Amino acid sequence: MASLPRSVLVVGSGGREHALVRALLRSPSRPRVIAAPGNAGIADDVPCFPIAADQIEGLVSLAQKEKVEFVVVGPEVPLSLGLVDRLSTLGIPAYGPKADGARLEASKIYTKEILQKYRIPTAAAAFFDSADAAIAYVRSRPAPIVIKADGLAAGKGVIVAQTHAEAEAGVRTLLALPGQGRPGKILVEDCLTGEETSLLVVVSGRDYIILPTSQDHKRIGDGDTGPNTGGMGTYSPAEVVTPALLEQIDREIVRPSVDGIAAEGIDFRGTLFIGIMLTPEGPSVLEYNTRFGDPETQVVLPRVSSDVLDLLWSAAIGKLSQHDLQVRPEHALCVVIAAKGYPEAYPKGDVIQLPAPLPPQITVFHAGTARNGAGQVVTAGGRVLGVTAIGSTLPAAAEAAYAICDQVVCSSKYFRRDIGAKQLKRQ
Repeated sequence: MASLPRSVLVVGSGGREHALVRALLRSPSRPRVIAAPGNAGIADDVPCFPIAADQIEGLVSLAQKEKVEFVVVGPEVPLSLGLVDRLSTLGIPAYGPKADGARLEASKIYTKEILQKYRIPTAAAAFFDSADAAIAYVRSRPAPIVIKADGLAAGKGVIVAQTHAEAEAGVRTLLALPGQGRPGKILVEDCLTGEETSLLVVVSGRDYIILPTSQDHKRIGDGDTGPNTGGMGTYSPAEVVTPALLEQIDREIVRPSVDGIAAEGIDFRGTLFIGIMLTPEGPSVLEYNTRFGDPETQVVLPRVSSDVLDLLWSAAIGKLSQHDLQVRPEHALCVVIAAKGYPEAYPKGDVIQLPAPLPPQITVFHAGTARNGAGQVVTAGGRVLGVTAIGSTLPAAAEAAYAICDQVVCSSKYFRRDIGAKQLKRQ
């Protein structure tokens, strides 16, 4: 095993990136960690540089100037724009797929074609660039029906239409979205029913390690009501994924996915995030993402007790089979605090006050935060904070997380009160 890198750049500005920074700082090798562009919380932990995640040449120049030995790419956009490809030409190892692998997230149609080609369980679907043809297909399928924009849409390019009229409106809305996959194309697929779960898989060619299971809450409102968001909270482990079910998912979905991607000539080195619906007929793939999920990362990485730097580095340099993943037995639960109005219009610049000191089992990950001219932490995005608690049981983690959420002072604070409710009810 090659020695671990001494300096690491984390690209991104969200809660996922804050969780990555914190995990890397836990490494026994004590690397120098920097971030770009970061946020107010990340800047409290490591030096941050004001270079946006989509500024590929600026990020490459930063890596060279700061003599970075390893880059961990958080968001999907720089991956799809070829950041890892550029770094590779300069001999700088990076965690995250090259543009050919990132296309699995940048184009939902491409992913569906891969799933169908390699007979991986997924919903029946068809692809369109014409509203008339899509609407004719919609009318031939039972409602509810799912409409997806082909390109990147920050987790908001999906409409689950309950009626044919809603589906027809969704077709027109999503065909009008600009995309980074195949602009002006949509995917129309049958609606799967059941419980969703998220699987984060660290992949290096044909080798992979499945990280602890988690379950996300996408809708803005309690009881899974209202529009989809980038994620309002999550918990780990997801006990609905029993050991036997995880073995089935590994056999029928993960292994065929990793092998299929490799068979396409893609040397994938990064996170394959598999969204799965646990249907009455068995697990079925909803989507691939090609980076760590947010907020799933905020509960999964705190449960990893082995060296996360070694995990990501081993994947990047093709030595993943040598990493021994160790996982804490405790439960983790994350509640996302958003700005009131998200995912529609929301205020920015509201001052945030966090309770201090935080209990040892609590971590507050910053997402949409910045500092104002007076040095105060303020809201700067829709999802603002992720309050993560570790507990011996899920109820203990939930109680600890919500106690902190109630103490956060912010005039536009909003959060769901039922994160983990499904699992709590099962218990």
